[in-house]
Amino acid sequence: MRLAAVSVGQPRMIQTPRGGILTSIFKEPAPGRRKVVRHNVEGDRQADLTVHGGPRKAIYAYAAEHYSYWTKTLPQSPLPFGMFGENLTVEGLLETDIHIGDLVEIGTARLRVTQPRMPCFKLALRFDRADMVKLFWKSGLSGVYFSVEQEGEIEAGDEVRALERHAGKVSIADVVSLYKGESSDAGLFARFMAAPVAGSWKEGVRERWAKA
Repeated sequence: MRLAAVSVGQPRMIQTPRGGILTSIFKEPAPGRRKVVRHNVEGDRQADLTVHGGPRKAIYAYAAEHYSYWTKTLPQSPLPFGMFGENLTVEGLLETDIHIGDLVEIGTARLRVTQPRMPCFKLALRFDRADMVKLFWKSGLSGVYFSVEQEGEIEAGDEVRALERHAGKVSIADVVSLYKGESSDAGLFARFMAAPVAGSWKEGVRERWAKA
């Protein structure tokens, strides 16, 4: 895996029919080395810490390979790296291959996989498309949230190395599949419930599993 881009952004006010919305989803690739600190990347700041950021969603990463899918799906939309609000655009970071609890090293920073991304309405603001959240969720290309295990410095071009693979082997794709109710694998469900998944994913999966 390789770090293709590091993108940052500051909160900005976007005017909508519902009024002003403060968001940091507008990110752009940043040159040079950047510090990774406990809850963020140097030069970046989350707008609403009740739903973004914090220790379990400090860094958001998205696979560079997904951009080819979106180029075909949204041929009229410009798609520079950072378009999905990600801090890190990574070649080879596929949801089927990265697991909850995995530890990766980029530059001198170490990051721990915590959960997939649950898209919100601000993604629709970024693309100026009312259907963008639906398209994103349908794609299954959720991206990955990390906590910061060790602060350090990163730069585009750095190798992304897998240092530890969590024993549960619950991939990011598995979490999304279970949440959507697409999997009836009892063994996977048990491993998922034992995995260190952040956020409300377990609650949602447990409810869907009970109904099924």
